[in-house]
Amino acid sequence: METSASKEETRRSYDLLSHFYELLSSSSERRFVREAVDRYLIPTAGERILEVGFGAGHVLVELAERVGDGGKVYGLDISEGMVRVTRRRVRRRGLERRVELVKGDAAKMPFEAGFFDAVFMSFTLELFPEPEIPTVLGECFRVLKERGRLCLASMYDSRERGPMMRLYLWLHRRLPRFVDCRPIRASQYVAEAGFRVEATELLSICGLPVEVVLGRKDTGA
Repeated sequence: METSASKEETRRSYDLLSHFYELLSSSSERRFVREAVDRYLIPTAGERILEVGFGAGHVLVELAERVGDGGKVYGLDISEGMVRVTRRRVRRRGLERRVELVKGDAAKMPFEAGFFDAVFMSFTLELFPEPEIPTVLGECFRVLKERGRLCLASMYDSRERGPMMRLYLWLHRRLPRFVDCRPIRASQYVAEAGFRVEATELLSICGLPVEVVLGRKDTGA
């Protein structure tokens, strides 16, 4: 499978993309991510939730509205440009008290152990170099409370390569800074990180396979 860009290359790319990310982020992708939130993450009032790789902040502000005044949403992203874009979005929605944005590395999360009720990632885990994915998921496990949940969506590495996937992989090889998500098998990584996998679903966006995974931190199981 193709290798991902370096972390510094990813940061520079998303700083650049932050100026016009709204145009690149398709409405079908955003609808899909919202469905993952509604059907699997299921945020509730009073919860403390972390979104890793929040991009332009669409999901982040929805999570902030769902947790209410008694909850709080944290966003962690490596790109200063995305932090600026999302901060403006949060301010426009009047949600500053419910949202805290942090520029940082998901492989070294600046949060204490057992801090969150849930962690959410969409099209982010597959951006990390393959050897670093267990480290990122280990950090997710660490910062979650007992019985806390991890919900993520990622491009799925299917053995069946249809025409859209072949085209996507061709573009990924030639334009890795812009076509950057690398298909992986997220549920396998999640299980290997110590989570109990409670649900998985394979879906499709424009002919590209996507896997939604819900994992539970259950050290007593």
